[in-house]
Amino acid sequence: MSRRKNETIAVARIKAAPGEIAQGYAEVGEMSDSQPLRIPIRIVNGTKPGPIVYIQAASDGDELNGVAVVHRVLRTVRPEKLRGALIVVPLVNVHAFHAHQTHSPIDGKKMNRCFPGKKKGTASERVAHFLFHNAVVQADYCIDLHQGGVNPMIDECRVRVNKSQRAGKESFELGRVFGIGYIFHQKGPQGQLARAAPDKGIPTIDPELGGTRGWDPRSINKGVRGVMNVLKHYGLLDGKPDIPKKQIVVRKLKTVYSGRGGFIGFRKPLYSLVKKGDIIAEIRDPFGDVLEEIAAPVNGVFWSHLPYPMVATGQRVGSIGTPIRYV
Repeated sequence: MSRRKNETIAVARIKAAPGEIAQGYAEVGEMSDSQPLRIPIRIVNGTKPGPIVYIQAASDGDELNGVAVVHRVLRTVRPEKLRGALIVVPLVNVHAFHAHQTHSPIDGKKMNRCFPGKKKGTASERVAHFLFHNAVVQADYCIDLHQGGVNPMIDECRVRVNKSQRAGKESFELGRVFGIGYIFHQKGPQGQLARAAPDKGIPTIDPELGGTRGWDPRSINKGVRGVMNVLKHYGLLDGKPDIPKKQIVVRKLKTVYSGRGGFIGFRKPLYSLVKKGDIIAEIRDPFGDVLEEIAAPVNGVFWSHLPYPMVATGQRVGSIGTPIRYV
């Protein structure tokens, strides 16, 4: 639904005419002290018609790299240079954000399992319903910025619908255009925005910008480049997108478990291309003696690993993206 000439974009009471920036807070409920639960929203409406892109961050309350990406994009994009419009929600899951955790402390739900939401559902379902039905449905493309929590992982982009599904091919192309270099292409769980929006015909991606406590400048830089790639490729901004000529696509993440407990050291860094049988980590006892060497169970990319240097028997050590193909 590309913006037509002289069309005002509105989300609740926040309205921007062509050439304007409007921002404010949408009230979507109440806190336990009866104060309003408010979601920040900015609309950047270009001077010329073009696509509408919806961008959100921190639907998981401890995934903050996306917030920094939004800050930089909003400092850069001006209405006089924009064709179309941006609808941006820098902070979706306010309850979880204040609790410094993924899930809402109010209903125990993960926001990115609640879309398209329920008008009379739990706290998270109500926020998801408001955003989906007031903002997301206006968009031509959606970008839902995430990260791997505190778990170190590669910077990647997730496409959560198959190409045979509605908006499936378009969602995969959107992921390729984001251009982060690694794409995880697997049908996602019910309730993900990257599944719910394509069901309405809106191509959507779920970039995972590393994993860290706080902000990681390297992952943030990649996220900013990815968003700007999308805006340039789809004609909202002038310029040539910086898209890698070759990107790695995987269809599943193979979990690697420890057989012993102790202190873990990784022999392979993230992003390594590994073959089945390659030693990726070792477990040592408190004296520093090696108890176990952990081999890659499949060919693939070393995708993620634990944030801490200790592990118990049978604990997840990390994951390997597999099988590899290139686009």
